[in-house]
Amino acid sequence: MLLDLGIVQIGWRDLVDIAVVAYIAYRVMLFLKGTRAVSVVYGLLILMVVYYVADEFGLYTLHGMLTNFLGSLFLVVIILFQSDIRKALAEMGAGRLWFNPRPTNKVLDELILAAVHMAEKKIGALIVLEKRTPLGDVVESGVELNADFSRELMETIFYPSTRLHDGAVVVRANKIAYAGCILPLAVGVPSRWNFGTRHRAAIGITEESDALAVVVSEEKGMISVAMSGKLIPGLDEVRLRRVLTSAWEK
Repeated sequence: MLLDLGIVQIGWRDLVDIAVVAYIAYRVMLFLKGTRAVSVVYGLLILMVVYYVADEFGLYTLHGMLTNFLGSLFLVVIILFQSDIRKALAEMGAGRLWFNPRPTNKVLDELILAAVHMAEKKIGALIVLEKRTPLGDVVESGVELNADFSRELMETIFYPSTRLHDGAVVVRANKIAYAGCILPLAVGVPSRWNFGTRHRAAIGITEESDALAVVVSEEKGMISVAMSGKLIPGLDEVRLRRVLTSAWEK
């Protein structure tokens, strides 16, 4: 089947080719979002703009220097992004770039029990469930655990006397991947809401990614869930399960 667009004819292979390239570009942008690599990409784009301007205005010395630099751009990209490329290939092999890793029922049960138990004891907690969008530099600010999920370990991490108590736990593919992570705080939160740092961090991370965040307040013993930059407060065990289950379908 061909689509006749004036002079150019587009076949089904061309449509498939465009769709694949667009999807890969989309996944790459999601992977780079929130990492230091974004700044490097912006820097390369600025150099390309300067290269074009130098050519247009006859700045031959500058243009020649940039020509030599951009001529080895492929090698430069490999050097600058070697860790990110290695991480992307590892996640591609694990399938995380292609499907939404949903927590098992056992992990969900343990998570809910841990949140309810910590709420009863008024132990503050912030648990982030990573979905399709990798959390990038956020997890690098914490301590790597890669431990099997359990209620006991979760409660130990957030016990007030531990060093990792104040940070966030990141759950990735049914594992407690990182603990003690520093999350970006939400901006523009109305002061009348009287949210603490944990709640602002939960809103902030869900504004920048598709992650879910479960927050336990140490002052009120209240459980909340943040998603898409919005907070759902005052959840009990039944409502928490319902919110997490339905949110994962979105």
